Amino acid sequence: MKQPLHLSLILLLAINWEIPYASVMLSQTHDTPRLEMQFGGIVRADRHKKEISLAFTGHEFADGAEIIRATLKRHNIKANFFFTGDFYRTKNFAPFIRALKNDGHYLGAHSNKHLLYAAWEQRDSLLVTKEQFQSDLLANYEEMRKFGIAKNSAQYFMPPYEWYNDSISTWSRELGLTLVNFTSGTHSNADWTYPELGKQYVSGDTIYNRILRYEETHSDGLNGFLLLMHIGTDPRRTDKLYDHLDNLIRELQRRGYHFKKLDQLLSQKPQ
Repeated sequence: MKQPLHLSLILLLAINWEIPYASVMLSQTHDTPRLEMQFGGIVRADRHKKEISLAFTGHEFADGAEIIRATLKRHNIKANFFFTGDFYRTKNFAPFIRALKNDGHYLGAHSNKHLLYAAWEQRDSLLVTKEQFQSDLLANYEEMRKFGIAKNSAQYFMPPYEWYNDSISTWSRELGLTLVNFTSGTHSNADWTYPELGKQYVSGDTIYNRILRYEETHSDGLNGFLLLMHIGTDPRRTDKLYDHLDNLIRELQRRGYHFKKLDQLLSQKPQ
């Protein structure tokens, strides 16, 4: 994941930063399970069901494409892939995109040019106008259309950098889209880091163990999780999280989890 240079330091600080659910999520009871929201975006499904949805984002790298696809096929799992317009436009990625579509996975949008929508240090400070946001996102869908992916069949959208605010969620709804984001807690999204980042680097083994430790130490485990990884990472990262995907799926299945596409996982309406 390429980051703007002038924001890189702030982003590194943000890798391990997480907002406590209690401060931003809707409350729920055993009788009235709800989809959970952050800043107008869905970040978790029903905590009472042992169901997980795997999500992969992609912009400029796709080195894990075939490994991830083969692993999902081996386990008969359907996952969710959110790609930028640049990713969809990359000629070398086209065969993989078509293969994912044929396999029945969800293919969605991740912005056209991987824009940063809001300042890292002040989330409510927008860096794009409504017109810039919508123009960019619609250009993403135009690239998807070339693969036979219609906007009305790909209404879940994951923001670039997985960073957004209430305005972005509102503007997404005005386009007929539902903004979704990963469930925080496991740091699986840190799989883009590489050793040259020093203390900010998180190895694949560390992430794998954090996922399982989170499952073991939280009463709701990974129930309703949108677990995010990347389809590819900077070549400077040689320890790839996707190499752990097969073992992770096997272990979570052993613990009783079922893997669902978003349209199945998010079958309830947020309240």
